[in-house]
Amino acid sequence: MLIDFNNEKPIYIQLAEGLEDAILNEGFSEETQIPSTTELSVMYRINPATALKGINMLVEEGIVYKKRGIGMFVATGAKKKILGKRKHSFYDRYILSLLSEAEKLSIGKAEIIKMIERGYDR
Repeated sequence: MLIDFNNEKPIYIQLAEGLEDAILNEGFSEETQIPSTTELSVMYRINPATALKGINMLVEEGIVYKKRGIGMFVATGAKKKILGKRKHSFYDRYILSLLSEAEKLSIGKAEIIKMIERGYDR
């Protein structure tokens, strides 16, 4: 997981997304512990409050949970929640803009499908 300090995206969001990526890639399995806010802040040289804000985002989404006195853990079903959230975001961010641009260029559904298939075949 890398933090890009020159990125327009806030650091706490980059941190949360990086932890989500680690969960998706099995870096952190469900019901396993993730690094503490202190560990994350030292590892990435960020303010502990920033690390906490990123983790709290994941807590609010039900992706991680706190075991009092022990630390933060990946929730059961976290991977499924992340996949659902990311698929929805993918549609909103990429598919809708693709369809908008295709309409401007008079590209029909069949032609878009052929382009996508060509991309998969490369």
